[in-house]
Amino acid sequence: MERIVRQTMLFDFYGELLTEHQRSAYEDVVMNDLSYAELARLQNISRQAAYDMIRRCDKQLEEYEEKLHLVERFLRIREQMKEIEATAKELQEASADPKVRESAESILQTTDSIINEL
Repeated sequence: MERIVRQTMLFDFYGELLTEHQRSAYEDVVMNDLSYAELARLQNISRQAAYDMIRRCDKQLEEYEEKLHLVERFLRIREQMKEIEATAKELQEASADPKVRESAESILQTTDSIINEL
């Protein structure tokens, strides 16, 4: 998984567990694409301190994931829902039986709703 995407997902799941100061800095760098130098100016700290803070946040978020596996579960469930959706589409297209097509459509609507909810 691309590093920025992973950081964003970890922040989405565990960001509230960071302190307000960490959360704000991490959001500025990862979500708002500020450089460490820009963060350092905003926070009135050195660039190295800004870098170290973001690395500590990364490590902390990764540790939460290692213990709780919420991102892993989310990705697995999303992939399984896409597989169900693909199977329902195949069934809908292959069947001439209106009841089967109607059931497949119901499955598609439900999977779409669940995927959007995730």
